[in-house]
Amino acid sequence: MRSMNETVNILIAGDTHLGGGRVKELALQNAIEPLFGNFLGNIQNAHLAITNLESPLVDQAESILKIGPNLKSPVSSIRVLQKAGFDLVTLANNHIMDFGEKGLKSTLQACSKAGIATVGAGLQLQKAKEPYLFEINDIRIGILNIAENEFGTTTNGSPGAHALNPVQNYYLIKEIAAMVQHLIIIVHGGHERYPLPSPRMKETYRFFVDAGAAVVIGHHPHCYSGYEIYNEAPIFYSLGNFMFDKGRRLPAGWNEGYIVELKLDAEAIRFEVIPYVQNAEEAGLKKLTEKERDLFEENLEQINTIIAADDELEERFLAFCESSRRQYSSYIEPHSNRYLHALRNRNLFPSLIGNRKKRLLLNLTRCEAHRDVLKKILAE
Repeated sequence: MRSMNETVNILIAGDTHLGGGRVKELALQNAIEPLFGNFLGNIQNAHLAITNLESPLVDQAESILKIGPNLKSPVSSIRVLQKAGFDLVTLANNHIMDFGEKGLKSTLQACSKAGIATVGAGLQLQKAKEPYLFEINDIRIGILNIAENEFGTTTNGSPGAHALNPVQNYYLIKEIAAMVQHLIIIVHGGHERYPLPSPRMKETYRFFVDAGAAVVIGHHPHCYSGYEIYNEAPIFYSLGNFMFDKGRRLPAGWNEGYIVELKLDAEAIRFEVIPYVQNAEEAGLKKLTEKERDLFEENLEQINTIIAADDELEERFLAFCESSRRQYSSYIEPHSNRYLHALRNRNLFPSLIGNRKKRLLLNLTRCEAHRDVLKKILAE
């Protein structure tokens, strides 16, 4: 914790992966200047600096079976976050269990040894759903971390991340909100490379505010989204990548993002959005030029305008779903590989799923009762 004053300053950053590209080498060298540059002052002057640790800290472990990449970072790489000034990492995300219980245990131990607190994952559900609580100048603040359900969430006694479950989340939010003056909920979820929330996300995040959250902040889509003020509570739908290197500049907003600095006193919440470019032509964070800042603010305002309009948000999401039709259709085909996928995209090979089967699948996934059974069967 930093020196105290009447306002509590909390810095929240998006997805951090220390195990790839140029970032991995710089992290192993504890090279905070090249990585964080002139953002170090923001990090180190915060009473609490937070980032999402997108991959487990483990050197040797067997990866789990899942869909998508298995990410990990060297155990010693956590020291670069400690040296830069981070106090807390969120662990509720879709990669924290990529190397199983061993990977999670290694992560918890490495963070503890480095003096960095964790929230959002644990060796059983009870630990995973525990909030991070702290108090400065008689201002009590809670951090609750939640992840959408993929391969790493826990719903019982197994290790994993704290799962998105609006009913259970509601009661927990009510309980914690009664204990603190400001409850901040950090959610890992959304659609990758899509810079808008779905209508369901908007409804859910607003529901969290109605339950007692003072701020809701999201990440996961690997691009930044916008924000809104709902019932006096700011909701940020995606911060974008914070420290995630692919070795070059990529399209679809991979290299752009922003930090949120919250200024809290006993009653009010103010915030500042600080944009950056990360790991593009050069490794590390770079503040925007004046021209880049103008373009960022213009784009952010356009996104915010869409988020505010339910009809347009729904229309944009339907267009996104349509653009993803072929990709998702290939997921549910009974037989698929890259050759069949290419042939289907060229209409040279018919779909093996007829209209009646599509109606059946729609009913199984749309109806909550059917979906409950289907999930159990597929899990087995």
